[in-house]
Amino acid sequence: MNLRLALYELARAHRLPATRMQTLFALAELDAQPSHLPQRFWRTVALLAAGLGGFGLVMWVAANWGALGRTGQFALLQGWVLLTALAAWRSPALRTPMGLLCLLGTGALFAYYGQTYQTGADAWQLFALWALLTLPLCLGVRSDVLWFPWVMVTCSAISLWAYAHTGHRWLADNRDLPIHLASWGLGAMLVLALSPWAQRWVGTTHWSRRLALLAMAVSVTLAALAGLFLRSAVALHYFLGLVLMAGSSGLLMQRRWFDIVGLSTAVLCLDTLLVAGLAHFLFKNSGGDTMGLLLVIGLLAAGILAGSVAWVMRRQNTVLAAVQQDGAAA
Repeated sequence: MNLRLALYELARAHRLPATRMQTLFALAELDAQPSHLPQRFWRTVALLAAGLGGFGLVMWVAANWGALGRTGQFALLQGWVLLTALAAWRSPALRTPMGLLCLLGTGALFAYYGQTYQTGADAWQLFALWALLTLPLCLGVRSDVLWFPWVMVTCSAISLWAYAHTGHRWLADNRDLPIHLASWGLGAMLVLALSPWAQRWVGTTHWSRRLALLAMAVSVTLAALAGLFLRSAVALHYFLGLVLMAGSSGLLMQRRWFDIVGLSTAVLCLDTLLVAGLAHFLFKNSGGDTMGLLLVIGLLAAGILAGSVAWVMRRQNTVLAAVQQDGAAA
């Protein structure tokens, strides 16, 4: 809601004179500087400086890579990780940007090590080791700035692990179902670990939790669609995906776990699976009239989407009203 427009509407409804309107706007402090602006401004500047500094260092290393030698290259990358970790430990003001540089430097060190010695390890092992070794760093900094890239690394490790253990193919086979279930379980554990109940240990993880939920929902939906379309008979992946997305929607609609972005993601994935299942059923059991079937599917998909949006918005209004009532009672 736009606060300025709401105040104008309030003034119009009560027919306030100009002097009263000025008083109302002064009480609302619309023209005043936000109280947290200086702190957030310098924090943003520090993060941008860390990102640009790290990018500049990468470009300098790339320009002089051939002249450094293997020992110099390793020393530079290891020194980068060590110095940024020490800076994050000793300087509270630089903890978040230096922690971010340390996390990125750790990944660069592992990548260079893997390219130099050709260890033969799968890609998921490097990502898993990267996530495991930087987990204490994220727990120490306790910032969404670090958790967000860490979630990207962890989700990449889970996805690559599933890909490696299903024969390096993105198909749906009942023999691969335990692998998919394990990867979905790891994704669910990641979402739960970043939930509000763990905030005292992990800090604020608003966007990181949403990213983990999005990655898990996309993984489940793609595997479920593969189980629907890539086999002559519908695989169990599809039905499990439907149940998991429906359960996630039911959990995220609860007030304690409510998140409009997460709920919208889960509902959209559920709608996608329902429409895909409907299309599969209609085309498999019809004798012809493709255009008519496409029209029916389009109309049903539009109706399902419209109903889902209305339901999500109604649930959001209900949760906001309950929060406002609790605030007024307090």
